[in-house]
Amino acid sequence: MFLFTTTVFAQKQMENLDRGTVAVRTNNDEVLVSWRILGTEFDNTTYNVYRDNKLLNKEPITGASNLIDKTTENYHYSIAAIVNGKELEKSQPIEVWNKIYKKIPITAPEGGVSPDGRAYKYTANDISVADLDGDGAYDLVLKWTPTNDHDNSHRGYTGKTYLQGLKMDGTVFWTIDLGINIRSGAHYTQFMVYDLDGDGKAEVACKTADGTVDGTGRVLGDASADYRNSTGYILEGPEYLSLFNGETGAFITTQDYIPQRGNVASWGDSYGNRVDRFLACVAYLDGQRPSLVFCRGYYTRTVIAAYDYRDGQLTNRWVFDSNDRGNQYYAGQGAHSVTVGDVDGDGKDEIHYGSCAIDDNGKGLYTTHFGHGDAIHLGDFDPAREGLEYFMVHEEANDPNVPQVDYRDPKTGEAFWLTPGKGDIGRGVIADIDPNYLGAEMWSSNGKGIFNIKGEVISKVYPRTYRGPSWNMFGWWDGDLLREMVDKTVIVKWNPEKQDTDVLLRAYDYDGMKLRSNNGTKSNPCIIADVLGDWREEVIWRTEDNTSLVLFTTPYSTKEKIFTLMHDPLYRTSIAWQNVAYNQPAHTGFYLGVGMKTPKSPKIYLAKSPE
Repeated sequence: MFLFTTTVFAQKQMENLDRGTVAVRTNNDEVLVSWRILGTEFDNTTYNVYRDNKLLNKEPITGASNLIDKTTENYHYSIAAIVNGKELEKSQPIEVWNKIYKKIPITAPEGGVSPDGRAYKYTANDISVADLDGDGAYDLVLKWTPTNDHDNSHRGYTGKTYLQGLKMDGTVFWTIDLGINIRSGAHYTQFMVYDLDGDGKAEVACKTADGTVDGTGRVLGDASADYRNSTGYILEGPEYLSLFNGETGAFITTQDYIPQRGNVASWGDSYGNRVDRFLACVAYLDGQRPSLVFCRGYYTRTVIAAYDYRDGQLTNRWVFDSNDRGNQYYAGQGAHSVTVGDVDGDGKDEIHYGSCAIDDNGKGLYTTHFGHGDAIHLGDFDPAREGLEYFMVHEEANDPNVPQVDYRDPKTGEAFWLTPGKGDIGRGVIADIDPNYLGAEMWSSNGKGIFNIKGEVISKVYPRTYRGPSWNMFGWWDGDLLREMVDKTVIVKWNPEKQDTDVLLRAYDYDGMKLRSNNGTKSNPCIIADVLGDWREEVIWRTEDNTSLVLFTTPYSTKEKIFTLMHDPLYRTSIAWQNVAYNQPAHTGFYLGVGMKTPKSPKIYLAKSPE
């Protein structure tokens, strides 16, 4: 068992959120009211719930942050926190939702015809959430992708990619047009949305090129430049990392992207596949304030560059390059995702990049030499062990050198256990789904069933949705501590007695809406995150005609008192990178599952509220 050091750590800067109250009618005579418990008030605050001006609770609420109001009428609800016996100002009153969902109207960009004669339209794709205007409520940044977007391995022109800032009612803050010199596909545009400078409003960061148009209509670089070649790849021309104002979409600053592509063939092929594999994340590298991390490459050369945005300046903190002396064993160890967390207990985040990890100072922490993989997971999965754990599946399993899956200590890279075998293991997930075993369960597409944290097979049957095995996304949806599976447009719960799943929500034709998932076989919603109410997660899907986003909130009450997951730093940074490449579910830095202890208050401070 590894022990954390006794060093006193700095607190991490987090968002200054409002109460996030939601009131949803769950049947004709009940309204479920739930609200956020902030991480900074978890230990010393109780709550009153008001229906209009009527106090609903006889005694201040000390437990879970939800309440069932027995009424057939629709009222307005507000929450008042109580600190040291004094009731503070009530939150803004909110209206009842008569359904468990909220429709957010959207308008797709105009389609077009690419130079090879292919017509394309636009589809609402990944979403990131942050407070863009400083009012304490979450807003959305939506990526619009053309129907002719491509994986890097496929030739062909694509339409442009757009980023769009939205309020929860569909009001458009801005639209950023990334231009013709940014190819569209899952591996090209990784966008980070986060309050980087602590002013209470988020910034937006992504890779740009000549012809990008910011949210105010300003063209960046040469508006007439066209670097596309005859196969649709973009293998020349300048590349930038740019920062935009989250409220206005206005360009703030830029730097040359690190690293530039250089010789395309040096990344593993000459036609443009491996040179344009990008990842990104946000990490608390100093233990206190967030830094941007943008990356290039994972099949061969790997370069990871960290940036700080402070006092209006974007500066490079460090660069890790597998081509540098001593780093050669980190080449080819990346995955189709990236994850972040403090694995060595020093209060600062490390970056887990597939089969390797980079320390907060930009130095290599370890490499397993297991190579590339599609799915990675970092979190606290074992309540009996101090610290975090890590689960990964491998694309090039080749016993005895590379296992199919490994469950490891993310501080050292040492495997607790692994599954030998061969093949391309493309999917794998981990979550607490079975109350009969302490800790999380995990499974993958290797055909060997569900494992407990000891590496024992507890079931040969895979959790399934209506179309097959479920190993894409998760959500804390109902009222208990077990996690549910979200695959395509269905939420299911594992039933260990039946060795099968129970369907909790079929969203694909809910109320006649044709809802759809994204990203092909990855089948993920636009986002899953704790954006409203208590600690349970909301799910946002898109309609088939791309005229609405539909946010579903839980209809279930809970007895579990947990602060908003968005004030857990590991979970919050996971939401920031959820849109990256192959979307992966967010996990928490404390064990959240059956047998959990009351979580400790997070070591955070809240960013200032804008004036």
